[in-house]
Amino acid sequence: MSFLNRRTLSYLGLVIATTVVLTLAYSYGMAVWEGRPRPLYQSLEVVVQSFTTTGYGEDAPWQSPQMNALVILMQFTGIGLILTAVDVFAVPWLRSALSSAAPTSTPERDGHVVICSHTPRTDALVTELDARDHSYVLVEPDEERAQNLHEDNYEVIHGDPESTAVLEAAHVEKARAVVADSSDDTNASIVLSVRAVAPDVQMVTLVEDAELAQYHSAAGADDVLSPRQLLGRSLAAELPTAVTASVDESVVIGEAFELVEFAIEPGSELANRTFAAADLRERFGVNVLGAWVDGDFETPADPDTELEPGTRLLAAGDPDRLTALREATASTVRQLSPQRVILAGYGDSGQAAHDALTDTSSEVTVLDSVEKGGVDVVGDARDPEVLQAAGIDDASALLLMVGDDTAATLSTLIARRQNPDVRVIVRANEEENTQKLRRAGADYVQSLATISGRMLASTVFEDEDVLSYSKQINVVRLSAGSLAGSTISEAAIRSETGCTVVAIVRDGETITEFDPDSFEFQAGDEAVVAGTDESTTAFETAFGS
Repeated sequence: MSFLNRRTLSYLGLVIATTVVLTLAYSYGMAVWEGRPRPLYQSLEVVVQSFTTTGYGEDAPWQSPQMNALVILMQFTGIGLILTAVDVFAVPWLRSALSSAAPTSTPERDGHVVICSHTPRTDALVTELDARDHSYVLVEPDEERAQNLHEDNYEVIHGDPESTAVLEAAHVEKARAVVADSSDDTNASIVLSVRAVAPDVQMVTLVEDAELAQYHSAAGADDVLSPRQLLGRSLAAELPTAVTASVDESVVIGEAFELVEFAIEPGSELANRTFAAADLRERFGVNVLGAWVDGDFETPADPDTELEPGTRLLAAGDPDRLTALREATASTVRQLSPQRVILAGYGDSGQAAHDALTDTSSEVTVLDSVEKGGVDVVGDARDPEVLQAAGIDDASALLLMVGDDTAATLSTLIARRQNPDVRVIVRANEEENTQKLRRAGADYVQSLATISGRMLASTVFEDEDVLSYSKQINVVRLSAGSLAGSTISEAAIRSETGCTVVAIVRDGETITEFDPDSFEFQAGDEAVVAGTDESTTAFETAFGS
């Protein structure tokens, strides 16, 4: 362990400066206050004697109060410097002697994930791996950090991840995947080293500059992830407007059928009950197509999901019955129409969020402090007048993608004051600021580290739809085909396909009131179904003629 670090040098500088000042002061005091001038080298000797508590020689005692005060100051200074020396030198040495060093290799293993370098992003990945009970090895080049991680019970080895020998010590050739999260240029070097040892292992890198992704791929990376773009798409997914609904032109449902959205409010009749307990179809005669739960759209909704305040339902049915459901939620009903979204901050994350929202029904106003292509309003999101110009008064959501968490906090406070009903979704650059942003009034906050960890886990394990940011709810009319003679319950349409039957067309008449347990399909019937593209396709494949 080297002592020539900044803390040691600072201490040595303090000792030298203090010695020089007190030597000059002692020489001055002996000449002026005591009338016994001393050369500087003798004054220096007395100062050193005082610091080391070895005695004062022929100069003691001193007659003047000023000189006695100076000597007392020298004594206390010496004690202070000795105690500081213990903290600077002895404590680190003892800590190093008593601590176990991080290993440089790991026992042979198979199917693990090798993580090259420790960052807050990879820390989130480790959390994901622990949750999946999946093994990993963290390769950390910094010796002190590796030792600290080892003491914190991380599976870590100390070594340079660009070294093939270190990668072999991590058994990279038997790994499920390798994740490189260092600087952009170092990551490219790690890819080349990994390919020299394990040509076929899955290689995932993170890149700060999205334009450099092509070079990581050229080096041999299978997946190159851009955290800021990932964060932008993920935050866009938190908007209910990221799930849109469309009705096929061939579907004519009539005035006795509406597609609407409700919000569960605190203290309402339905609040904190599960879907199964609420029994919405039996009580209100409506079809619940899905629900936004914690920013995710579930279709069909899980019967055990709790209708917590803030949960939004997408329902279809007779207007009068929908009104009864509205009263039970104690919420205002709003037609499913394009929502107004303000996107503040048009960097990498902001542009990714904008691209995600382009495929939805959202009307997006882009606000940025710099005038450039794609920006609708130029100004500071912390300025109330700028937010007014961007349309905060009637906006349904505000996406804050600004690069500074302090600025995001103030913008959140201002937006919440100007429009208490606006949904505020914020990008946090530092994980520790997420709680502060929530206290400021943000409805949803996500940090760069969190989303990176989630996406890394998704990429390594090939999870589907972890960050899907656009789901289209279609209302289409399809042939009932092989459903003739069956009821909706008997055919288990919802569990088999994910679709909800909202109406049946028979002999030109649209039937919107039916009992799924007793109403039987007849030959020639058509079903008006609502669901995602995948679920309506599944319905047509399973039951279409």
